[in-house]
Amino acid sequence: MNSSAIIEDTISTLANTMRMYVEAHMRFGDLFKIDPEEAIDNIDRAFEMKLEAFHTLYDVSKKLFPYFDHGDTALIIMVRNAIHHRDHPLFRSLKRRLHLDEGGVERWLGASFLLASHPTLHGAPVLISHHVRMDDIDARLDPSRASPYLDTFVGGTKAADRLKLIDHQLGFPEIRKFRSQHRYPDDQTYLDLLPIFVSAVCKVFKAMKVAGISFKGFDARTYLIPFTSELEIDLGRQTFKQLRLRGWGPLDLIPIPIG
Repeated sequence: MNSSAIIEDTISTLANTMRMYVEAHMRFGDLFKIDPEEAIDNIDRAFEMKLEAFHTLYDVSKKLFPYFDHGDTALIIMVRNAIHHRDHPLFRSLKRRLHLDEGGVERWLGASFLLASHPTLHGAPVLISHHVRMDDIDARLDPSRASPYLDTFVGGTKAADRLKLIDHQLGFPEIRKFRSQHRYPDDQTYLDLLPIFVSAVCKVFKAMKVAGISFKGFDARTYLIPFTSELEIDLGRQTFKQLRLRGWGPLDLIPIPIG
């Protein structure tokens, strides 16, 4: 099998995991009423499958696209590596923390969370979300924090340069500033990874298309047009919502726009 065929197979696998993730979200509400743990596990494992598939595409196509020159693709690879090695307590999803961690949802009744995200350029929102704590990202990326969970695979000046790139391109300083101004606790400030994932896939799919890589299989062909000519995330802007927890069920997490 030649290198192009390997990349084509990997794109097909990534597209397949993206479809399965959407399907897990579609089933989430009904399943949550019966078995919250299974519903949340399905979502989290499906997200991890997407990260693994994206990383495999990086492995086989890094000669065609400079993944670490872009904040979105670099961050997605970092999060994948962190979850893959799992030698730390970071990157537990918001759903898991609220519903499955010790104390459960009762612990957070009345609490407010800051949810940061990136909008699309065309105005229509990304309807699915996957939130992780902003300070988990900082603990993994920022050498100045001296975190025991710092990513040791990238050290020294290289780590500082990667943080600077991701901060600049994804507007993380603005998120930290907003958090501070509105006095949200660090551990109640979350970032939505889905728009960043969408942006990363768009960039890579466009590069593969330009390189003459074919999109084979139903899922790959389905995602080709939206991810190469329709979807575009505005990484230069951030949106903020306040999430107030007022009840137990998944529909009782009420996002309230700020500003």
